[in-house]
Amino acid sequence: MRNILFLGLVFLMGCGDRRETRLQRFLLQGNILAQDHQEQEAEYYLREALKLDSCFADAWNNLGTLYFNQKRYTEALELYDHALDCKSGYLQVYFNRANTAYELKEYYKALADIEKILTLKPDTAVAYFMQGLNYSRLRDFDKSLRAFHRARQLDPSNAEILVNLGTVHYYQKQFDSARVVLEQAERVAPQEANIFNALAMIDIELKRYPQAALHLGKALELRPADPFFLNNRGYLALLTKDLPSAKEDIDRSIMEDPDNGWAYRNKGIYYSMMENHQDAIRLLEQALKMDPFIEKIHFYLAEAYYKAGDNDRACSNYAKAVARNEVDDSEVPKRCKPQ
Repeated sequence: MRNILFLGLVFLMGCGDRRETRLQRFLLQGNILAQDHQEQEAEYYLREALKLDSCFADAWNNLGTLYFNQKRYTEALELYDHALDCKSGYLQVYFNRANTAYELKEYYKALADIEKILTLKPDTAVAYFMQGLNYSRLRDFDKSLRAFHRARQLDPSNAEILVNLGTVHYYQKQFDSARVVLEQAERVAPQEANIFNALAMIDIELKRYPQAALHLGKALELRPADPFFLNNRGYLALLTKDLPSAKEDIDRSIMEDPDNGWAYRNKGIYYSMMENHQDAIRLLEQALKMDPFIEKIHFYLAEAYYKAGDNDRACSNYAKAVARNEVDDSEVPKRCKPQ
């Protein structure tokens, strides 16, 4: 989700209000330049506003959003803190700070800000949507479902809410429910590429690989360079043993988005299938550090360690995989089961 700029409006004022006029002009000029992707110039004007008023919350907010859009999330978070110090109860900043905490994987911090939003403005669909996203990343799927259902009640025609609701059902392995919701989303927004990507992931779980390929093809037709879709097509190629195609798609995905831990997981699986166990372990451990909530990460790590002959780490990761419902006990080797 994009963070929110406060769009300042310049009014004609009397001589006594020249300082306020200059503040608003600096703010507006910074916004215009930011929207034109002239980041350095935008920052200059926002900093000029802060020289006039070091507690100008709108400037702190917009400077934070400038940094957010540059993926400078830690710095953005500090700037949003400044904005709230200057103007407590600033609703837009709570939205922005929650989005930024989400990007930093600080999900509990994001949830705390979302609670503040709902206190200030109850029945806000986007706040429940954000709540659902954060609970999903924490793998608290029951709370995630409740949040998405509430968001859907408040905004029933929002396809993005439906896609995420379907995705949570997918994570819970409720594939029929997931498909029903995603088909509803398709009726609302037939050109939404994420719908076809999510349907493909259901097909993959059900081992319906030709249907998965068709759905991923439709998703990539709508968004040809999307790194997540490319990565998922690479994963499908791994499952169908088309290793050259898998490597090509996964490498393209990493090139498009080097911060996607799921792609490093899949590259680790590729190396494991190529019997390059050390590189497989290295990439799978990297994926785990990037995002500990990646699906089946402990299972694939266990497999890689097992093949490399490191039984202790293999068994530890098999145990974690079972605890997280990534796999059932039947997929764990006998030597890793209690005797």
